[in-house]
Amino acid sequence: MAKKKPGFAFEQSLAELEALVEKMESGELSLEQSLQAFEQGVSLTRDCQQALTSAQQKVELLVEKEQRLTNEPFIPADSE
Repeated sequence: MAKKKPGFAFEQSLAELEALVEKMESGELSLEQSLQAFEQGVSLTRDCQQALTSAQQKVELLVEKEQRLTNEPFIPADSE
């Protein structure tokens, strides 16, 4: 099972990623700064994806333990 980094804060990392994207889209960064921001963004994306995968696996295990495992697409309540 995938492990998240100790003390990893998903919401904070996602906010940092969004801020990096905004900076890069502004066009005000130099090439070197853009490359550094991109590298940091890739790292944050991987960390967030790993945390999501871990959470999904935990949910699947919990549901499986209840022996009611069904695989249904998620449809948000406000889209019905």
